[in-house]
Amino acid sequence: VQLQASGGGLVQPGGSLSLSCIVSGYTSTPYALGWFRQAPGKEREFVGGIAWTGGFTKYADSVKGRITISRDTAKSTLYLQMDDLKPEDTAVYYCAAQMRWGRVEVKEYLYEHWGQGTLVTVSS
Repeated sequence: VQLQASGGGLVQPGGSLSLSCIVSGYTSTPYALGWFRQAPGKEREFVGGIAWTGGFTKYADSVKGRITISRDTAKSTLYLQMDDLKPEDTAVYYCAAQMRWGRVEVKEYLYEHWGQGTLVTVSS
């Protein structure tokens, strides 16, 4: 499974940004796709995830209400819409695929495949 994230960049506080992640090369459908982020000097953390088939979403409390995760199964693409961005949202954002079926997981070790990351910088 290959994942290619894109859409990062520089945005002012209060602004919006949308990330995309193209998923390819899979013979078994992932159960879920997730977004994680890693800020400078911090550990990587779960942002949110979506069940690929059913569309059920789960969000981290720190971003709930400011982000929306969606997917287009026909395009094999995952999206992350971020609004009201804050400087603390500055991080490298990664998309990842969870192959294990059951529920959308928040632990990064339960995601088997990862994209290369895209940098989001929130600054005036």
